[in-house]
Amino acid sequence: MQLTRISGVALVLAATHTHAQSPTTRLIGMDECLQLALQHNLDVRIQRINPELAQYTLSGSYGAFDPNLTAGISRSITSQPAGVDAQGRPYGASQNTVDAMNAGVSGRLPTGTRYQLGGPLNETYGITELPAYLGGGQQVLDRSFGQVGISLTQPLLKSFWIDTPRMTIAINKKALKQSELGFEYQVIQTITAVQIAYFNLMASRENLKVQQKALQLAQQLYEENKKRVEVGVLAPLDEKQAESQVAASQAQVYLAQGTLVAAENTLKNLITDSYTTWQDTDLEPSERLAAPVQVFSRQDSWQRALTLRPDLLQARLDLEKQHINVRYSFNQLFPELDLTGSYAQNGSGKEFTDALGVVRDGSNPIYGYGLTLTIPLSNRTARYNYKMAKAQVQQSLLTLKKLEQTIMVQVDNDIATARTNLERVQSTHEATLYAEAALEAEQKKLENGKSTSFLVLQAQRDLTQARSTEIGALTDYNTSIAQLAQDEGSTLERNSINIETR
Repeated sequence: MQLTRISGVALVLAATHTHAQSPTTRLIGMDECLQLALQHNLDVRIQRINPELAQYTLSGSYGAFDPNLTAGISRSITSQPAGVDAQGRPYGASQNTVDAMNAGVSGRLPTGTRYQLGGPLNETYGITELPAYLGGGQQVLDRSFGQVGISLTQPLLKSFWIDTPRMTIAINKKALKQSELGFEYQVIQTITAVQIAYFNLMASRENLKVQQKALQLAQQLYEENKKRVEVGVLAPLDEKQAESQVAASQAQVYLAQGTLVAAENTLKNLITDSYTTWQDTDLEPSERLAAPVQVFSRQDSWQRALTLRPDLLQARLDLEKQHINVRYSFNQLFPELDLTGSYAQNGSGKEFTDALGVVRDGSNPIYGYGLTLTIPLSNRTARYNYKMAKAQVQQSLLTLKKLEQTIMVQVDNDIATARTNLERVQSTHEATLYAEAALEAEQKKLENGKSTSFLVLQAQRDLTQARSTEIGALTDYNTSIAQLAQDEGSTLERNSINIETR
């Protein structure tokens, strides 16, 4: 997997390191964050299992074509007392024992053909007492019978071109693709979240530096005012105003430090599956917050979105699944017309082996064929299932159209936001330069006795606000670029990331 970042920096917010790295500080770049997220992000790891589960479901649905082996063995013993038949003739008592075995293989083919191969094998032996008019005595019965054959049933109308197993397989194939797209969409969302978290981390660090610089300026002015008050060239009120600004600036530093911790934790949560190993590590971005120049094209972005968005592709697959259901429901409207055929070989003898020998000879075939027609008198269930399936297709079409329109609106809004934010970056950068110049001029005026501490403090606050606003504009612009890529579905392409789910 290769990752690339956007190039072409137009504006860069200058940043200087104001503190030395501690042993727990780790420099980290965007590319490394993305790689860690792809490997360790828990949402990605959870979603990665779904295609595997869908593959198991699909593979299991082919079990409808697995053959079934059936085997059985039994013995039945029948005893009958002596008596007189309907014609008044006496008959003797009898006792028969039948040992039976049967084995066979049955199943279904992908064409819808049902088959059964095998047959019974039994041996009957017993003793019958002969009546006196037949000479008395006993008659011994010992005979074996066997049959091996195959029977086939092929639907010609209902369940001919699609039946329940084939419908299930077709739908599960679509579901597998949907799960793969779902994993892709999760990766896209995670990458976007990591990018935004990284931008926020850079912004939090830069904002902390801005607040520390503001505190430094406030402290410097306070020290200068304190000296002026001591020599009597400045009123005590000016000293108190400067002291108040120091306290307010210190509060802003604390607030910026808290924001930085939260930004670090957000990024850590996205790039690791073991937070405790990162809890004492300070993340310091190795990149600077910048405004990469990008040309926006509504038509190109729409085209990418309508082609690449995983959730849109999932919706199209859902429509295809509905069409499969319509095809199946339509086939179920037809009456059942089954072509049947069978062929077998019979054999008999004194022993099992004798009967099987005759079967192998093939001298006693039995075969047949025919058609079986079954017509439901109302077929109400099938008719309404078909109507419901067609209605679901219409609903899916409207849902798909709504999603396409929503995506186009999202992309349009993203482009407008990105353009606005880029203009804000330029304006806020200029505002920062003006605020720096204004503060410098006000400080010189104060030194010459032509200004007041209040005006200098106001200029300091204006500069701090301008710098913070510029950082916010840079962050918003980068965030809007990442959001546009997500809504286009081009995040993977823009970052040269290839994912494989199989």
